[in-house]
Amino acid sequence: MREILAAERRISPFVRKTPLWPARVRTVDGERDVLLKLEHLQVSGTFKARGAYNAVIRMARESSRSGPKRFVIASGGNAGIAAAVACKSLDVALTVVVPTWASPSRLAQLGQLGVEVVAQGETHAETHEIAGTIADRTKAVMLHPYNSVDAVAGAGTVALDLVKQSPGHGPIVVAVGGGGLLAGVALAGEYLGYETVGVEPTGAPSFNRALRAGAPVDVEVDTLAADTLGAARIGSLAFEICHQNPDVTSVLVDDKAIEMAREYLWQDFKLAVEPSAGAAFAAVMGGLVRSASDAPPVVILCGANALSVQTAMTVEG
Repeated sequence: MREILAAERRISPFVRKTPLWPARVRTVDGERDVLLKLEHLQVSGTFKARGAYNAVIRMARESSRSGPKRFVIASGGNAGIAAAVACKSLDVALTVVVPTWASPSRLAQLGQLGVEVVAQGETHAETHEIAGTIADRTKAVMLHPYNSVDAVAGAGTVALDLVKQSPGHGPIVVAVGGGGLLAGVALAGEYLGYETVGVEPTGAPSFNRALRAGAPVDVEVDTLAADTLGAARIGSLAFEICHQNPDVTSVLVDDKAIEMAREYLWQDFKLAVEPSAGAAFAAVMGGLVRSASDAPPVVILCGANALSVQTAMTVEG
């Protein structure tokens, strides 16, 4: 918890305190009060800005008097965009290694932010290895998109945010890719006294499978949310923090439910979000978020970089 509190102090001048919206939502069990944490309005378009600023600021202060001259990160998009925003505002260089199938919209955003983009590798593991090679060659400092104390602590600051906004909330519902957001929210929850629900697509169940196996395992990824929730293995740090925590649960939603959730958020609230945010909301709509508390659950709408408002309006096909 000390790391999360330190991260909050570190990043507060650079990130937004995003709104917490009360909403009445249709679910399979009838209407339900829900709180929507609008992290898709965060700097860089996702919660990832929290971890990126935390890492870059801390490393810049601790490396040397002048700080590191360059960073490198392997990312399919959101973590890279967040790192680019942080590095640009702090005036340090960045190289982002993306897989060859990275979405054009994310590549365009990276280009606009003026970072070096290297498109190599077919998997997250391959891009991470390439980034490591670049770091060794250029003496750059390597950032991890989710499996680092900086990323987890930065993500955990969203929980401090919403607890101040609504002290009496119920479980916090988060989408799970590599597990940085899950770990940060769950770690804060141990001290603040709430449950955490991790939601994954059925086509990318890395945390769910790890819980069953008792250790992180590789999974096949086949989901429309692969762009943001496509980690083939849960981060070791997230697993360590979460696997024996009785207040952390794992649920799965299919791609159809994710699409329906995104459509609902647009049609009823005019909120355009990417599939990862849709996954978390789908768990509530599907009646998968249970709690002994009557307090409304909080759904973290974690990002909106994957589509524009115009695309959201046509999501029902």
